[in-house]
Amino acid sequence: MTTAASDLAVPDGPGVRRRELAALGVACVSTILVIGLVAAINLAVPMLAASPLHPSAAQLLWIVDAYVLVFACLVIPGGAFGDRFGRKGALAAGLVVFAAGAALTALAPGIGILLAGRVVTGLGAALVLPNCVGVLVHATAPARRGSALAVWGAVSGLGGLFGNLGGGALLSSGHWQLLFWVVSPLALACTLWVLAGVARSDRSPRSLDPAGTVLLVLATVALLIGIIEGPEQGWDSPLVIGAFALSAVVWAAWVLVELRVQHPLLDPRLFRIPLLRAASLGMFVTFFGSFGLFYVNASLLEYGRGFSVLGTGFAILPMVLPLAIGALFVPALAKRIGLTLTLLFAFLFIGIGLVGLSSATQAAYSIYALWLVLVGCGFALALPVLTMELTSALPAQQAGVGGGLQSATREFGSALGVAIVGTVLTDAFSAALPPAAQGQHTVAAALAAAPGSHTAIIAAFVTGAAVALRLAGGVTLVAGAVVLLTARRAGHTR
Repeated sequence: MTTAASDLAVPDGPGVRRRELAALGVACVSTILVIGLVAAINLAVPMLAASPLHPSAAQLLWIVDAYVLVFACLVIPGGAFGDRFGRKGALAAGLVVFAAGAALTALAPGIGILLAGRVVTGLGAALVLPNCVGVLVHATAPARRGSALAVWGAVSGLGGLFGNLGGGALLSSGHWQLLFWVVSPLALACTLWVLAGVARSDRSPRSLDPAGTVLLVLATVALLIGIIEGPEQGWDSPLVIGAFALSAVVWAAWVLVELRVQHPLLDPRLFRIPLLRAASLGMFVTFFGSFGLFYVNASLLEYGRGFSVLGTGFAILPMVLPLAIGALFVPALAKRIGLTLTLLFAFLFIGIGLVGLSSATQAAYSIYALWLVLVGCGFALALPVLTMELTSALPAQQAGVGGGLQSATREFGSALGVAIVGTVLTDAFSAALPPAAQGQHTVAAALAAAPGSHTAIIAAFVTGAAVALRLAGGVTLVAGAVVLLTARRAGHTR
């Protein structure tokens, strides 16, 4: 591992240790909060689909992805903002905005306000996550920084699982709004923790890059519009084709702008560093698979197995144990067997586990749970290693941007995982519907159109879920092979 991130000296002593623990604690809790909300909303999809809001299949995807999209697009600017104006202040401000967005979502009388609340919450999350890394890097002594980042990386993987458990408990009340009413004061409590327990760090003189930020947001929004609207509008519709074309053009423009500005939001030349390239792609692939799974798993267990929303939250527990244990031994294991071999096992476990889940959609839950354990082992191997490698590839003075890049790859992976896996699920489900329910794109709409075809409609959904899980597993295996080749090259050039 390179030592670029360890060049920032931090004085040692009892007071420093206490500040380190405070920074690690608030970074972990804040991370669980913003990542857990991504997973928790998936549990509410069946409830929202049957609610008086009557969202379409595309609107359901936007309800999930509006938060993740803003999160992904602005997380690198959020990290740069923290570097420029102060990481402690940026983290506290992000938590306040997050709390306000959650409250607005809970109060929403219709789809438009609900989506606006999700966007505001995503803006807050984009300030929170990268500055958790920035605060942690600057608060921790070099000798303990790697261990602290490994713990934070493992906890970030547990965020989705805590979201499933906590979300399941709250949503079992039958009111999806309760989820957001609880999240809001929790975020405000974390704000007080940051203000009381986190020390200020030096600021970077780097200027922000508004042009790069606007282009990054526009390119990502256009890409997801094409993916999400494809099933309902048609893949050959002007909207979908135009969205994909616009995305390609704007991505190219973003690269050109970033190569020419003095202080780019994210310099594309950084990806010439094999270590950074491998870790970024690896993080993207890992979260593509994990949040694709979370989106499918919640509805699959509720519709296909008849689990309650609380039971669905607890049904993901088999993934928890490997992630919890992994934080303790994976860093040492990776040093012993090497980065490439660790990631080989990680992507094999995730990819094979997702394909295995697709074959167990109608098997006993115990069989399904065993495949979840295998997927959890893959995440446990991947997350701490990728977190340490990506953070160490950039100097500590760019801790916010480094945290932003790490967070962006995670959230882009999450957003595209939900969008692509959800789109494939919708397509396969619609194709398998009985004649009486043809043309519908959600289970609630299909049951309303053909109430006498309940069994066939649920079977169609299970079929669609299996297809979506196979896709997620296949993408993970293929993209994981690319990560391994890049990581191997990084090993030869370090």
